[in-house]
Amino acid sequence: MTTWSVPRRPCRALGLLLLVFLSFLVLRRLDWRGLISPWLRQRQSGLHTKGQNFMLEDSTFWIFGGSVHYFRVPRAYWRDRLLKMKACGLNTLTTYVPWNLHEPQRGTFDFSGNLDLEAFVLMAAETGLWVILRPGPYICSEIDLGGLPSWLLQDSGMRLRTTYKGFIEAVDLYFDHLMSRVVPLQYKHGGPIIAVQVENEYGSYNRDPAYMPRIRRALEDRGIVELLLTSDNKDGLRSGVIDGVLATINLQSQHDLQLLTTFLLSVQGVQPKMVMEYWTGWFDSWGGPHNILDSSEVLKTVSAIIDAGSSINLYMFHGGTNFGFINGAMHFDEYKSDVTSYDYDAVLTEAGDYTAKFFKLREFFGSISGSPLPSPPALLPKTAYESLRPALYLSLWDALQYLDKPTNSEKPINMENLPVNDGNGQSFGYTLYETTIDSPGVLSGIVRDRGQVFVNTVSIGFLDYKRKKIVIPLIQGYTMLRILVENCGRVNYGDNIDDQRKGLIGNIYLNNSPLKNFRIYSLDMTESFFQRFTSNSWNLVPEAPVYPAFFLGALPVALSPLDTFMKLEGWQKGVVFINGQNLGRYWNIGPQETLYLPGAWLDQGINQVIVFEEKMAGPMIQFSEAPHLGKSQYLN
Repeated sequence: MTTWSVPRRPCRALGLLLLVFLSFLVLRRLDWRGLISPWLRQRQSGLHTKGQNFMLEDSTFWIFGGSVHYFRVPRAYWRDRLLKMKACGLNTLTTYVPWNLHEPQRGTFDFSGNLDLEAFVLMAAETGLWVILRPGPYICSEIDLGGLPSWLLQDSGMRLRTTYKGFIEAVDLYFDHLMSRVVPLQYKHGGPIIAVQVENEYGSYNRDPAYMPRIRRALEDRGIVELLLTSDNKDGLRSGVIDGVLATINLQSQHDLQLLTTFLLSVQGVQPKMVMEYWTGWFDSWGGPHNILDSSEVLKTVSAIIDAGSSINLYMFHGGTNFGFINGAMHFDEYKSDVTSYDYDAVLTEAGDYTAKFFKLREFFGSISGSPLPSPPALLPKTAYESLRPALYLSLWDALQYLDKPTNSEKPINMENLPVNDGNGQSFGYTLYETTIDSPGVLSGIVRDRGQVFVNTVSIGFLDYKRKKIVIPLIQGYTMLRILVENCGRVNYGDNIDDQRKGLIGNIYLNNSPLKNFRIYSLDMTESFFQRFTSNSWNLVPEAPVYPAFFLGALPVALSPLDTFMKLEGWQKGVVFINGQNLGRYWNIGPQETLYLPGAWLDQGINQVIVFEEKMAGPMIQFSEAPHLGKSQYLN
């Protein structure tokens, strides 16, 4: 083998030697510490505890925080919301990190666009805010399955939020990716993250005593070096405390504040007090009222928390929107899914507008800040566009020919176990089950969450948690039985998160005999789903449309697009899509009557509007400058 060598040049060697000597002379005259960024040089100990105080380096530090979830706010509006937080007198942003959105398929990660966590955290730093990160893996947050990906439920023995092998291995792989992004954003690496929360309200679940220490190690082993916290409400605080991690509390009343701080003192001695979640309002469920909390009550409780020597985080400062199908649900006495709006009666409205709470809290925090607060940014303008009447239509039954081939199965398959999305199953949307029957009778089975039953194309009613049987009327010969099942939202809090598989669960029976030979369509209604419909797929809206159906209309925007609110009066239940963006669900049972449409998602010119309606369409789609979130009920 030929080898190559370069002859040494005496002049080059002498030149290098001279350069080293001169460098040594210069550096002797320099203060080496000056070569290190002053920003990093001052970052030695980060946020830590000293007696009853938080300390940031050598200074006493009060956390005045507010929660904003980047995944619930259009990216174009992040800076607006963060500037308003700063103008309210807050110094710290808190946000959850939703695993189910960041890893929609096993091993496939998405941190782009509206899910760009790093950009959001860095924008907070630019705005002058510190960050407390709440990476889960479980986050609650009124999001589907508490932020856990539905593909975990493909394992019939899955035990979520435990050290069960199938769960903890998935967490490890997710944290491998997530923490590689988070670690450089920590305070001691020059970033704004001053603390990281270990899981979320685990004391209320408390299935596995080895779990929380395991999650703590998973964070530390991947380079998390900032202060670690836990967060629990009154139901879980006793079981949620772990050694070496500062416990914080979640509450809404002054009564809870006194009880919980007394308990914290007894279990962890003299430590800084922190209300990680002071609930400034509450979320809403379909069929219920719009929950509100009086601004004077909020001010009184916030003042009491600060007077008690506790730091605070306002949950929520700005709630935003459950865009798409991401909303969660509760299921204690009965199943209740969360509405699309996550307005939360928070300090800012769903659209980022100021409330009475904002101005009262700004005055309060301004009085204790020691320096003038920045001026509140101007509000983003709103408009009411002209009503539009959808011109084109496509029934669901006609749309099936354009979709991927259905899954053929002897028995029903639940949504998560369908052989779609590269083996990851279906997470959100609807699933259609078809089979043939040759006799009338009583249809029964477990449907999760809501199944509309059709004989051929005629709707005969619904199966859900309350209605578990339905009568099939007299038919002649072989007839198509169809069940359109909607995942209305997986439970995000409680003991039953392991039981959140959707679709038909097990067999469906006719006269107590199991039906067989199903065709199953996955109707996830993603952007690629609608790309299968060409211009030739659509027809003019007939006088008597066949439902369910898709309706297509055009929203013209002549000038710069502005925020607006869409009102579907006369429509019953469905989903709205604007330029491929899923705005979320509407339902005439309320309380929510309008859908927030961000101007940032509109184009100057013609905008595509698609509405999927399950039962009955209204004559037109209206727009308003103001939201209508339904009949209000004051929280007790």
